[in-house]
Amino acid sequence: MTSGRTALAALSAVGAVAVGATVWGTCIERFLFTVRRHEVAVLPPGSPSLTVLHLSDAHMAPWQHRKQDWIARLAETAQPDLVVNTGDNLGHEEGLAGIRAAFAPLRGVPGLFVHGSNDVVAPSARNPLRYFQGPSQRAHRATLLDTAAMDAYFTDELGWTDLDNTAGALEVAGIRLEAFGVDDAHRDWDDLAALPDAIAATRRPRLFRRTPPTALRLGVTHAPYRRVLDRFIELGAGMIFAGHTHGGQVRIPFSPSALVANCDIPLDQARGLSTWHAAGRSVPLNVSAGLGHSIYAPVRFGCRPEASVITLRAADSLRAPVTG
Repeated sequence: MTSGRTALAALSAVGAVAVGATVWGTCIERFLFTVRRHEVAVLPPGSPSLTVLHLSDAHMAPWQHRKQDWIARLAETAQPDLVVNTGDNLGHEEGLAGIRAAFAPLRGVPGLFVHGSNDVVAPSARNPLRYFQGPSQRAHRATLLDTAAMDAYFTDELGWTDLDNTAGALEVAGIRLEAFGVDDAHRDWDDLAALPDAIAATRRPRLFRRTPPTALRLGVTHAPYRRVLDRFIELGAGMIFAGHTHGGQVRIPFSPSALVANCDIPLDQARGLSTWHAAGRSVPLNVSAGLGHSIYAPVRFGCRPEASVITLRAADSLRAPVTG
């Protein structure tokens, strides 16, 4: 009788913990938006510092007003010089309305963006346990989203640069930056072969205009697959931005590694600032855990939704090239 009562008590305790964790992840933590701050010494000596706001994986639905309001306040609290958006902005057919509300205060701030698959097709219900079997597979039937309207908002109204399988150059606070990126590598939409010519085009001198020296080259991707990160370094990226992983979305609290990453990046690099090594070079890599989640998986546990604010400093201003 005593052993039976002990077993029942143990089962009850386990059940209570499971219920508590579910309530925390679905009703509380997914609304605990946070800013992850880093400093990286990647600019030429003597350069002024730049503040980069890295946004990713909003998966926006029109009713998500708390998320929209929190993102909108970042323009004032972060005061970015540059926005880098690594995709999966939309999470619903009417998600652009929420994105407009969230991003409107960033109008006029220079920006770069690439697509994730949920900027093109709407999310679908899936068995979350399949993520433990490897990167997710595409749905056989998917609702197409109005990608063209989103892109027009980003480029025409916000003034951002589309880097999907192409490159661009911009001047931020008097500093010339080159940037290149790819469409969603998780869907094999990336075209790495197109990048060398696109990069070369940004470096052609313009008639009667002197091109200042480039201070830094940025690589931008939604999904941080190894093939993409390696090629970005070979092409001269001095820093890389990515999203897609959601930081694992559900993590063991205080664990340095995610349980899953939904791509082939090492699990201990699926969230935050780290260093990627390839072609004899070491380059800072920031993988955002993202701001949202699929409407079919409304949970965050041990992995708060986040935006990253990264201060780019001159190489002679910090002792180490990367600090978190």
